[in-house]
Amino acid sequence: MVEAVDIDILSLLLVLSVAWVFGALAERLGYPTMMGELFAGIAFGPALIGLLRPSELLSVLSELGVFLLMVYVGMEVDLRELFELGPQSLLIAFGAFVIPFGMGYAAGVWLAISTGAALFLGLAMAATSLATKSRILADLELLDTRIANVLLGGALASDVGVLIAFAGVDSYVTVGTFDPSEIGTILLQAVGFFAVTLVLGYRFLPVAWRYIERQRERYGFVDRTTAFTFALLVSLLFAYLATLAELHMIVGGFMAGMFLRQADVEPDLYEHMHTVMYDLAMGFFAPVFFVTVGFQITFDVFFDTPGILAVLVVIAFLGKIIGSWLFSLPTSLTSLEGLVVGFGMNGRGTVEIIIARVALEADVIDQSMFSILVFIAVFTTALVPVTVTWGVRLLESADELVYVDSGVPTED
Repeated sequence: MVEAVDIDILSLLLVLSVAWVFGALAERLGYPTMMGELFAGIAFGPALIGLLRPSELLSVLSELGVFLLMVYVGMEVDLRELFELGPQSLLIAFGAFVIPFGMGYAAGVWLAISTGAALFLGLAMAATSLATKSRILADLELLDTRIANVLLGGALASDVGVLIAFAGVDSYVTVGTFDPSEIGTILLQAVGFFAVTLVLGYRFLPVAWRYIERQRERYGFVDRTTAFTFALLVSLLFAYLATLAELHMIVGGFMAGMFLRQADVEPDLYEHMHTVMYDLAMGFFAPVFFVTVGFQITFDVFFDTPGILAVLVVIAFLGKIIGSWLFSLPTSLTSLEGLVVGFGMNGRGTVEIIIARVALEADVIDQSMFSILVFIAVFTTALVPVTVTWGVRLLESADELVYVDSGVPTED
């Protein structure tokens, strides 16, 4: 028993070490940290060197990584901003979801895979990554442009839409077959979950936070650590409610994160809570998740099914661009701006990998399809800085790069 624990601890040490090194290298090259962590898992895992292997400890920490990562993603979503989004962002978010989802589902039907697998394939194609886009737009100094506002708003709405759709698909897959009564029950459970979390989020959390702050003012024993513990308990409660509704716990974590942000917490308490959640998720648990995802990737797809891989990569790449561009046409954006927004929406990153991992663990997709989806997530995310930079140059040459100053668009 002692030897097994020692081996697990050594594995954890090695996993975090390679994640740190390769994540830093990825950032230095201008790419998201998770791409370096994935590469480390592939390079040092069973697929290549074989130095790192799956273990029970890594599996548990990986699951916690997914959960905390989705809580943090939820804390990055401002519901007020979501409800105040202009029609441009919402319309583009709709197009960037519906078109790739439909193309992905159609590809699943063409591949003759199960309905559940085809739905998950559609979801993976529709996924996007708000965090990735924020970093790239900041690096390119485009945050004060019209395309950045539309792109971030669309990515925000798309993230929420994909997670809600994920809840529905996860419910359907739980049933396994098309039984109207069973599916109706599952849908009612899902609706019940969202109803309960809405009540808890809007009614219970603000009251609870005010009580905590009163205790802090009166007695001083409620400190920032206590506030974070309460936030973690709320997240776990939402995750448990999700499992009761036969949904994945990440849906509960995401909802908890959104409502924690909206609870009007005292600024210093919320800042501490947000910082610790970020440090735990991004500094410890999430790297374990992405490295262990790399363990499960095989290179067989490049030799056994190269045609399927190529088709799905093309569908993924074109689906987001076509959907965003088509639904930008009725807006005030120019056609070229819509195209560049499509380039930006194309990076899937974390969300697609989580969807693929859930589908694999539920035995909905096989190892080959999982490897394809992870490759698509990495490939499309890697292309975003290149394609957006090229698109911005086109906008500048056409004098269509619009800056926003105090809410008033100005051309530069």
